[in-house]
Amino acid sequence: MCRLPAGRQAFVARPSEASNMTFHIITIFPEIFDSYFNESILKRAQEAGQIEIIVHDLRNSATDKHKTTDDTPYGGGAGMVMKVEPLYRAIKHITHNMEHVTLKTVLLSAKGQKWTQGKAKEYTKLKNIILICGRYEGVDERITNFVDEEISIGDYVLTGGEIPAMAIVDSITRLLPGVLGNEASAEHESHSTPDTLEYPQYTRPEAFKDDNGKEHRVPPVLLSGNHREIEEWRKKRMKKK
Repeated sequence: MCRLPAGRQAFVARPSEASNMTFHIITIFPEIFDSYFNESILKRAQEAGQIEIIVHDLRNSATDKHKTTDDTPYGGGAGMVMKVEPLYRAIKHITHNMEHVTLKTVLLSAKGQKWTQGKAKEYTKLKNIILICGRYEGVDERITNFVDEEISIGDYVLTGGEIPAMAIVDSITRLLPGVLGNEASAEHESHSTPDTLEYPQYTRPEAFKDDNGKEHRVPPVLLSGNHREIEEWRKKRMKKK
């Protein structure tokens, strides 16, 4: 399961050597991840040793007695800025003895490159991924000297990088071999082909009535059993962005 660093609640997990991929997440709010990472597909992937998720509390990398990770910005302005020293120490701690593994360190930032399905596929080739979750008004710009990439999940601002970290872990994990069970599940999803969205999906009942008595039926072709016609119907309804 998702593991938290020493001194905080921890879950049993396989060692990194046994996992296909290890996600390291640096945050000041480690408990945020407990629920999401310990349910459904991500839980099963961890139990199977396909991934390991280790959440690192940034405060453990602060050296003062108050465990300070932020300070006021030079030049003035509203809010606080995350300090470079604790982040640098956290990265160095994680990457110690990682000279011979595929590794990428990512700063989650509103001004970063847009995260896409293509990027998720690219990242599946890595062994270790470090995700730095920013907070407050941002992160001391000097940390960009020690990261490989800045990533944004959309053109909007969130309170912190924790939700983007969850989205990135999820989108990568479901592309790893064996995670979804049925490999075709990922092949036909939205964005599996660039700029293409998935065809409409239906399930039982065949006919559904809303509160106004209007009947909504499943398209007859999907009930026909004719796989060629079904495939053609689906191809025609895959939306182009």
